[in-house]
Amino acid sequence: MPCGEDWLSHPLGIVQGFFAQNGVNPGWEKKVIEYFKEKLKENNAPKWVPSLNEVPLHYLKPNSFVKFRCMIQDMFDPEFYMGVYETVNRNTKARVLHFGKYRDVAECGPQQEVDLNSPRTTTLERQTFYCVPVPGESTWVKEVYVNTNQARVSPSTSYTPSRHKRSYEDDEDMDLQPNKQKEQHAGARQAGSVGGLQWCGEPKRLETEASSGQQLNSLNLSSPFDLNFPLPGEKGPACLVKVYEDWDCFKVNDVLELYGILSVDPVLSILNNDERDASSLLDPMECTDTAEEQRVHSPPASLVPRIHVVLAQKLQHINPLLPACLNKEESKTCKFVSSFMSELSPVRAELLGFLTHALLGDSLAAEYLILHLISTVYTRRDVLPLGKFTVNLSGCPRNSTFTEHLYRIIQHLVPASFHLQMTIANMNHLKFIPHKDYTSNRLVSGLLQLPSNTSLVIDETLLEQGQLDTPGVHNVTALSNLITWQKVDYDFSYHQMEFPCNINVFITSEGRSLLPADCQIHLQPQLIPPNMEEYMNSLLSAVLPSVLNKFRIYLTLLRFLDYSISDEITKVSVSQCWSDNTVKRTMAKSKAARVFKKNQASTAEMCEWK
Repeated sequence: MPCGEDWLSHPLGIVQGFFAQNGVNPGWEKKVIEYFKEKLKENNAPKWVPSLNEVPLHYLKPNSFVKFRCMIQDMFDPEFYMGVYETVNRNTKARVLHFGKYRDVAECGPQQEVDLNSPRTTTLERQTFYCVPVPGESTWVKEVYVNTNQARVSPSTSYTPSRHKRSYEDDEDMDLQPNKQKEQHAGARQAGSVGGLQWCGEPKRLETEASSGQQLNSLNLSSPFDLNFPLPGEKGPACLVKVYEDWDCFKVNDVLELYGILSVDPVLSILNNDERDASSLLDPMECTDTAEEQRVHSPPASLVPRIHVVLAQKLQHINPLLPACLNKEESKTCKFVSSFMSELSPVRAELLGFLTHALLGDSLAAEYLILHLISTVYTRRDVLPLGKFTVNLSGCPRNSTFTEHLYRIIQHLVPASFHLQMTIANMNHLKFIPHKDYTSNRLVSGLLQLPSNTSLVIDETLLEQGQLDTPGVHNVTALSNLITWQKVDYDFSYHQMEFPCNINVFITSEGRSLLPADCQIHLQPQLIPPNMEEYMNSLLSAVLPSVLNKFRIYLTLLRFLDYSISDEITKVSVSQCWSDNTVKRTMAKSKAARVFKKNQASTAEMCEWK
């Protein structure tokens, strides 16, 4: 069996070894999973696995072992594939058994063909997820992951003769010239046998794929392929993720770390064009998949690579400075977490000072901002989400850059965030709510399709007089429902489907916000810098990177820490904690008390300091 680095560069060889030893016995699949689990437990092994988030696609070797940090944006229909199939040599009549798991294309030699009538052939099912990089992921998170990754990669040349690093324009040209594409790859198709390739790709879809009477040239192929990112300006690869086990454990908007086998075979694009050509000749009444659905669900592998998942882990957070899992039991035994617990009070004091400067000397607003940043929905009682703490910071200068610079500060502290400028134009034209497109059979993303623990900063100071049209009203309603109920109602045309979420919403406004909030605090600046940008830049540059990392650890860790409430703390009222004259500045006692309960460590410290 291959050893050494082969599990990274030739994982299918490892799989072949287990398959050859066990044959059609299903036990070989569990042995494969256990093998890679043990490999990843070795010292720093995950850091040696190339990541699609950090490494350009053309640097990754096809069929190599990779990882991907992503969010499930959509779930496609399950597909059938040939789990085990038999090939026959046309000359010698020799038969060879192959596995189809972790593959998109059948493995057939020049003189081999798949025996569809073999009694040893088995058909299995797998689930396909459409995954995108984590929306709103902060730059510092990406940088930490890049700096810790030790994978050795170089530009891949295994498939460059037929397709170099293709741009959107290149893919457009190839889609518009399918005949030329077929000629260029005739050798590749012959090597795999046309029938074998098609059978192994997506058999369930191959039986039914057709267009509804539309010709290939009627598609909107002149526009770049839409990667369907929820937020504008996002970069990174989207992937079609093939999951073989326990896919019922995952749901839309879950953040995952995937380990699997990369598939970027250019033959996949040829097959997709063949299917479109064939579908145009079929009777529309016999068609179940539209040509647009074929295009969306089977995009070019150079734009949307495939990952065949060996191991998948649902992530509680994406802070690279902390262990991936912060469950109660594991956090107790984690040395890093235990040692950091002794630093909570001094770190919080430094963070309070830092945010006080960011809020122009307003220490009370800084206290509320800390409570907001560590708040999280920890449970739901009926429809009421407990633990959320939306703060409206009023008194912000109108049409100034203050909110933009304050967002930059928050962006340097939290793993994922988004800045929404609440203008009439944005509210009327941006798509907030994801909706189902039945023509392409996919979920079209919206701005509010965000993973848990994302910080959403809404700038209401830019809102001026104007008229909201129907989409604008729907968007405002969606924001209100998100804040009040921590849910977004996705639009499925004939009905709405409720998706629970856990989004921290922070609103800046001149007066009281038009949106609901758990607490309103009026900004009382103690200083007005003549140059806001220079002031905020100097504030960020004055903080040591090690101190900034402690702030990031503190804000993430406190969301997941277990807590207990003593009788003494329970009896302490909020007004007793704030006995100085700042209590006159309007405080939502009951709502703040709920946040204090959730974050007992911070509450005790605050009471002690006051």
